[in-house]
Amino acid sequence: MTSIVAVSSCLPDTIPIARFHRELGLTDVQLRRYQRFYGLSDVCRDPQADETRLLLRAVAKLAELRGQEERVRYVLQARTMPAPLPYPLTSLGPVQDELGLRHATAFVVSQHACASGLLAVDLAGTLLAADPDPDALALVLTGEKAGTGHNQSIPDVTVMGEGTAALLVSADRTGRNRMLGYAARTHSRFGTEFIMGAEAAADFQDRYGPGLCEVIAAALEEAGCTLDELALVLPHNVNRLSWIGVCRTLGLPLERVFLDLVPHTGHCFCADPFINLQRATEVGRLRPGDRYLMTSVGLGATFAAMVFEH
Repeated sequence: MTSIVAVSSCLPDTIPIARFHRELGLTDVQLRRYQRFYGLSDVCRDPQADETRLLLRAVAKLAELRGQEERVRYVLQARTMPAPLPYPLTSLGPVQDELGLRHATAFVVSQHACASGLLAVDLAGTLLAADPDPDALALVLTGEKAGTGHNQSIPDVTVMGEGTAALLVSADRTGRNRMLGYAARTHSRFGTEFIMGAEAAADFQDRYGPGLCEVIAAALEEAGCTLDELALVLPHNVNRLSWIGVCRTLGLPLERVFLDLVPHTGHCFCADPFINLQRATEVGRLRPGDRYLMTSVGLGATFAAMVFEH
């Protein structure tokens, strides 16, 4: 049984997107659309911090890791983009050194783009289930730098933020958040271009709602759970408008989707669902026994959903 034992997150200070919309290639009309319809106002960024420092800030808040470092057998970094530096010059090496985790097996997961965070949780659970030590743990790290023009935004969809999240995963069924179901599907026809052209973008927009609804239904079926039983949906924070459409298709009340952070964080790569989990727990939106669903969509394109019991 894959369980999230603990989760922590770090959100840098926010910057109004109006301050750098020209840099993002947005016209004044597009900026107003982002603000009025997409629900995007600010984005969390720290120009002074590199990726390693951003990840370590999230781990520093993971109190449950302290004193348990020797139990960590695996460190997985879930990335949207492939690592920008060759091994061993990635973010993982310095993170392992600072945390005293050089004994752990470490690797990067990026095959599902922004949905790689959910993939990493599933992989961590699979590795731990096969580990001879029943007390073994995995550390999953998410979030990255929006450092280039290509990864600062997804055109006409969202603006990228630099929030990070860290989570401890175990194979113990008594964990705080037990995974009940997981579904992912890749539509490879969208993977031929790094930035989709107009025709592919229109096709992806048409596929987006049905693709997300498909994996949500599949994850719920594996979990033996209905949509009505979900207390909350913890989404990828691309924009508010896309969730209005998905909720209309599903027949799900929009208030059961945790959209509180969309105006303040932007889309933080693979970290969104876990940042939302930490915040929703903190503000009392999840109670013991509640079932909830995490979602994410990665360009390329992979749709993913995961059901948990809190």
